[in-house]
Amino acid sequence: MHEGRASRTAEHMALFRALEAGRPVERRLFADPFAPLFLGGSFRLVTRAARLPGVRACIVRFIDARWPGARTSAIARTRLIDDWLLAAIAAGLDQLVLLGAGFDARAYRLPEAEWLRVFEVDHPATLARKRAALGRAPGARLGHVVFVPVDFTRGSLAEAMKSAGYERGARTAFVWEGVTNYLSLQAVDAVLEWFAASRAGNPVIFTYVHRDVLEHPQRFPDMRRVSAILRRNDETWTFGLDPAHVPGYLAAHGLELLEDLGATDYRARVGCLPNLGYEFYRAVRARSGSSVLRGRP
Repeated sequence: MHEGRASRTAEHMALFRALEAGRPVERRLFADPFAPLFLGGSFRLVTRAARLPGVRACIVRFIDARWPGARTSAIARTRLIDDWLLAAIAAGLDQLVLLGAGFDARAYRLPEAEWLRVFEVDHPATLARKRAALGRAPGARLGHVVFVPVDFTRGSLAEAMKSAGYERGARTAFVWEGVTNYLSLQAVDAVLEWFAASRAGNPVIFTYVHRDVLEHPQRFPDMRRVSAILRRNDETWTFGLDPAHVPGYLAAHGLELLEDLGATDYRARVGCLPNLGYEFYRAVRARSGSSVLRGRP
């Protein structure tokens, strides 16, 4: 991303969530009244136009043709992670850490999250824009949220979180959505080991892209168009994993894999129409405490 500018892909995600939240209550996958607040001028106009009869369907068709699978993958993944997180909250949590929080509004739109101490961690520019937008939202309750500005490529996550009041031994859920594919292997390793150093059994939710996207992009016909969009936004992908290696990779970093779902799987899980594409995008549910890294400072 450009220095000093909020993530453009975070804004795309907010657009997809705003369009989904605008569907009739009985058909939408989730409610997100905050998503439109994070949109710039042109995207804001799109969401307003989508309220007109018949216009939303045309907008959705245009997006799905231009960026195959991205929208349905994004909204299905949002609902999947909501479900995983709500199950974790029901089982008992004290803290929620949203890494690379972007314009994720789970801390505000999920009533269950209001009883937790929530840490929203992201690039300073993205957090600044988010806080400004939330300040204009009369329904946003911010008292339970701590904003932690960190550049994953430069700053120390552990030090920033300690300074923000994060308690290592507390029951904590970690959500790391849409971030790993922009980082280096070393940066991802460090974050996973930080998760593992928390209380045993803590839930860990994150996403990644199939490594073949980086090494053999021709295997995914829609990647040429996706790559062009990413290059224009200066947000190219640099990290991926082979799904076959994920269980061992996580175990080596102190985590136990529980589920690893591709876009087709999680669309089906939440009842989203397939709209094929983005099959390289995956979501993981894991937990801390499965290797010798337990107890590491």
